[in-house]
Amino acid sequence: MRTRITRRRAASLTVALITAASLILAGCSDDSSKAKPGGAANSAITIFNGANGTIVENWNPFSPTFLQPTEGLIYETLYYFNLAAEAAPQPMLATAYSWNSDGTQLTITTREGVKWSDGQPFTAKDVAFTFDLIRRTPAINATAVKITSAVAKDDKTVVLTFPKASYTEEPSLIGYTPMLPEHVWKGIADPGKTINPNPVGTGPYKLKTFSSQSYVMEKNASYWQPGKPQIQTVRYISLATADAASAALIAGQVDWMSSFLPGLDQLLKNHKNLTYVNTPALTASIFTCSDAGLGCTGAQTDPAVRQAMYYAINRDQLNKLAGGGFAVPASPTLLLPERDKKWITDSSLVTVPGGADPAKANQLLDQAGWVKGGDGIRAKDGKRLSLTIQTVTGWSDFISLNDAMKQEFKEVGIELKPTQLSWNEWSDNQVQGKYQLSLDSIGLGPSSNPFYTYNLKYSSTTTAKVGQPAGQNGNYARYRNTTVDNAITAAGATNDENIQKQQYAIIQTEIAKDLPYIPIYVNSMLTEFNTDRATGWPTNDNKYALPASWKVWDNGIVLANLKAK
Repeated sequence: MRTRITRRRAASLTVALITAASLILAGCSDDSSKAKPGGAANSAITIFNGANGTIVENWNPFSPTFLQPTEGLIYETLYYFNLAAEAAPQPMLATAYSWNSDGTQLTITTREGVKWSDGQPFTAKDVAFTFDLIRRTPAINATAVKITSAVAKDDKTVVLTFPKASYTEEPSLIGYTPMLPEHVWKGIADPGKTINPNPVGTGPYKLKTFSSQSYVMEKNASYWQPGKPQIQTVRYISLATADAASAALIAGQVDWMSSFLPGLDQLLKNHKNLTYVNTPALTASIFTCSDAGLGCTGAQTDPAVRQAMYYAINRDQLNKLAGGGFAVPASPTLLLPERDKKWITDSSLVTVPGGADPAKANQLLDQAGWVKGGDGIRAKDGKRLSLTIQTVTGWSDFISLNDAMKQEFKEVGIELKPTQLSWNEWSDNQVQGKYQLSLDSIGLGPSSNPFYTYNLKYSSTTTAKVGQPAGQNGNYARYRNTTVDNAITAAGATNDENIQKQQYAIIQTEIAKDLPYIPIYVNSMLTEFNTDRATGWPTNDNKYALPASWKVWDNGIVLANLKAK
């Protein structure tokens, strides 16, 4: 989740700050949101992670719509992978792991002396239970990794067995799987559907109070890292608009948020207690419900339409209008051109075109039988080339993207109809496939290896028919391609990078042709902090975690490392 402000709205920001700040100051009456004297004993901070409208309670780490602090603050993984810097995996609930010679068995040594937030001891049996629950419950297996067995050999040793070589599943297994308490979850009949209202985890915080507009986390007194966390309570709030969020930051009512703010340096120059960091990593893209065979309806199921949209976009113009000039070129491979250059073997696929090519777009549509009508909009078999695109209310730069693309697509005979929804409705539509086009971002797999992007977003094993959930962060485009599936399987069966590159080249050729996700650009990722109540935030020189306030796992790392002021 995230919040954004566009350049064209920046001029009215000052008035909005004053107005919204007064409303926030009047509405934030919960004591946990206010700074208190007494140092760490009474320390509290407030976070805005992009929530707008009514907050729906859900602490199930296997649900596509769980509340973001679920993973990182409440539940933890065996290891932490920092994608903001070049760093080895950081031991969390495990202290060692090793593969057998053929990659079919993973042995994990768990950390001793850890307790669950209800005081019960954490052991290897909980780890074995977690992976066995995933094995037995396809609905919660987000990565579709196949596990033959998960066995606790003793209280600190777990052995996972796989039907085939599974080296490339390593980051997903040890870095993205939340560990569950067996004594709690063994009594849950349907682990995919519960909202888990009383979560028990090993993380630095536990749930204190919840309401539809905010919720409060409090320090887990049983936390295994000595002296952490120092901040006693953390409050998450919902705000209606990006302007309101920025007003809350300036007014001192929010301590951590991630917002795109044009002229950020100028805006914050008179506020010495405010700082920020930038970590661009997400590719803003048009998600398409692409496969009619899985129930998708609309002209976007025609690959020629998707290709025409790709060429009709003037990305340089969009960066000026909506990206504030901070965006950088994306790649049709959906990898990051700079970070992942070694994985892109075709030089023509390193970056997307900057300007539009309406002649190419028109040619593609003409050849596919889409004919322009009297109003300039194309039609085929009696159906207009009219598509609805959804985005989240308050995601201002995405709203500006839609407004600009509406004009760009009209020039080639495509009618674009933008719609704004609450985050919950927008997300549910993507998960269920109940959309034609959706504006979202792709990136940040468990590691920089392309396998994690391709397996999640393009594999037929991580998607489902329209009306059925495509899993957590899965193949929401409902994309199916046997050639891609085979290459993903081959890449996942080896840790030889040369073989993987060969398979990724096959995948990249196919997805650049089919375009189930249409890349726009790599967005900036600005995160702002208030240092009045806490210090130790990530900086450009010390990115010990990805600092975005909406980022799972990293959220817990940051909060555990803050120092009360």
